[in-house]
Amino acid sequence: MNSPDPSLAERAVEVLTTADGRAKTALSRAHAAAWFAAREAGQPLPVGQAQPPLRPARPARPELLPPREVPRRRPGSPTGRIALLHAVAHIELNAVDLHWDIIARFAHVPMPLGFYDDWVKAADEESKHFNLMCDCLEAMGSHYGALPAHAGMWRAAEETATDLPGRLAVVPMVLEARGLDVTPGMIEVFRAAGETQAVAALEVIYAEEVGHVAYGSKWFNFLCGRDDADPKERFHALVRRYFHGGLKPPFNDEKRAEAGLPPDFYWPLAGDEAFSAGE
Repeated sequence: MNSPDPSLAERAVEVLTTADGRAKTALSRAHAAAWFAAREAGQPLPVGQAQPPLRPARPARPELLPPREVPRRRPGSPTGRIALLHAVAHIELNAVDLHWDIIARFAHVPMPLGFYDDWVKAADEESKHFNLMCDCLEAMGSHYGALPAHAGMWRAAEETATDLPGRLAVVPMVLEARGLDVTPGMIEVFRAAGETQAVAALEVIYAEEVGHVAYGSKWFNFLCGRDDADPKERFHALVRRYFHGGLKPPFNDEKRAEAGLPPDFYWPLAGDEAFSAGE
């Protein structure tokens, strides 16, 4: 007798417990393809339940440093641009794990199947983004793991491990929304340097990250509606509770609005003294 297909939560944990970046993203993309194939066939995989690790498996390199100890990136030189791409690759690999983690960690919370569709799609796209960044690094004579990276990126996941609205507020609606603010400037750095491969890769990332922020906003508002809570007030309270550091303008108001984030969500938190103690 054939064993049943693993549940979506079990597949998520398999990704989270795979250390190598290329192997992790290959598995991520395979599981995403299986999920959507089953959905299209009208026989969705069970969401199931599984126990995700507190922290995802990571390769031996890059060395992970406290944020203040990561060397500053100076994009005016080729080595500085490599460092910038390396940082983006690291962010994308963390994003792969963050999206699979939200599936496994909150599988006990009753949610529509569309919730899983969105985060599986986001995880699949982040996997593609990581590989695009790795390809750019290798084309420039480097690789992911060659430079130290930021060790603090998983902190938000750990601190919101029991709070789904908190996770949605901090990860897609703050951290990923920040990517909408800074990516256009990065694209211009690489365009000025004639790095066409990096420009093309970053333009793909920029276009698709809008959707990830939108998923966060959509499901945050869904939960607020279910709980009869005011979304703006709840967002402010959760960000103050879980996010360490200020929300720093300038903001990409146009792309944030496209992703369902109105200015009165984030502008009142810019320069908020509630954050300055965490700086």
